[in-house]
Amino acid sequence: MNKVAPAYPELARKLQIRGTVKVEVVVAPTGKVKSTQVTGGNPLLAKSAVDAIQQWKWVPAPQETRELVQLDFY
Repeated sequence: MNKVAPAYPELARKLQIRGTVKVEVVVAPTGKVKSTQVTGGNPLLAKSAVDAIQQWKWVPAPQETRELVQLDFY
């Protein structure tokens, strides 16, 4: 699996917003992200988390899979 670290949003940094963003990810059999849905976390951090996850690559699998990803911003 190839991971890209999320960028800490400048506004969130200025406001000292920290926390965890939870994202449900649907991964296609090819290992590419098919869709994402934020299930928890601060909206200021969520876009950065989703942008990073959309660049991730999983190991190919025989069928579509769902993963729950948590990214921490501290």
